[in-house]
Amino acid sequence: MHISRFFRLASRSLPAVALPLLLASSLAVRAQDTHLVSPTQMQQQVQTATAARQQNIETLNHFLATPAAEKAIKDAKIDPAQVKDAIPTLSNAELASLSARAAHAQSQFAAGGLTTLALTLIILAVVLIILLAAYH
Repeated sequence: MHISRFFRLASRSLPAVALPLLLASSLAVRAQDTHLVSPTQMQQQVQTATAARQQNIETLNHFLATPAAEKAIKDAKIDPAQVKDAIPTLSNAELASLSARAAHAQSQFAAGGLTTLALTLIILAVVLIILLAAYH
C-alpha cells in the first residue's frame, strides 16, 4: 500500500516538475541556436564594409587627382598631401557621402551638366569637408 501511494503521488507531481524542466531545456537549446548573426555572416559583413570603404577612398582619390581638382587645390594653396592623408581618417558614413557626391559631380561635369567653375567649387567644398572632418 505504501508503494501504490508513492506512485499516485509521483504521477501527480511529475508533470509539475517535468514541465518547467522541459521548458527550461527547450529555451536553453533555442538560445544556443538563434544567434542574430553567425560568425560567417559577420565575417562577410566586415569584408563587405572594408571593400566599400576602400572603394570610397579610391573614388575620392581619383576625383582629387583629376586635372581640375589638382588645379583647384593648388590655386587654393592647400597641400594635396594633407588632403590625401586625411581621407582615410574619415568615418565610413563621411567617406560614403563624399564619394557619392564626388562621383556624381564628376559624371555631371563629363555630361556637360556642370561648368568648370561649378566643378571647382564642388572640389573645394569636398576638400574643405575632408580637412574639417579629419582634423576636427
